[in-house]
Amino acid sequence: MRLDDPWYDTLAPGWGESDGAGRLAPAGPPVPAASHRGNSAAEIYLEVQRSRAFQEVRRRYRRFVLPATLAFLTWYLAYVVVAISEPGLMSRPVAGAVNVAMVAGLGQFLTTFLLTWAYARHARLRRDRAALELRWKTQEMTRKAGR
Repeated sequence: MRLDDPWYDTLAPGWGESDGAGRLAPAGPPVPAASHRGNSAAEIYLEVQRSRAFQEVRRRYRRFVLPATLAFLTWYLAYVVVAISEPGLMSRPVAGAVNVAMVAGLGQFLTTFLLTWAYARHARLRRDRAALELRWKTQEMTRKAGR
């Protein structure tokens, strides 16, 4: 069965690897079989949300997104304010028919693409692996709770 899930075919570190005896070795520390029996999915998700690993993923996300958003909004608002308050500056030619406003407007597009690239790179290097490990752990806990 195929789920519409971008992580469906992705293996967590250690998953899918043999332990030497032909058995698949799970990633990370094992979850005790009886520790989550009878817990509801909501309780399990709350436990994961309170975990140190989840808080670290959220902290890494906020440490990138908040400053990047603030910088981009400042840059965007500065462009609008200068365009309104200094039309003479914005209409100053740079090269031929290209003026300061056109260069700054194209700079808006460029910074959007650079910020998107930086976000994707940051997510790949700093958060994706940890988030995937949390997802595997959560699924394993809910699977064991349902037994």
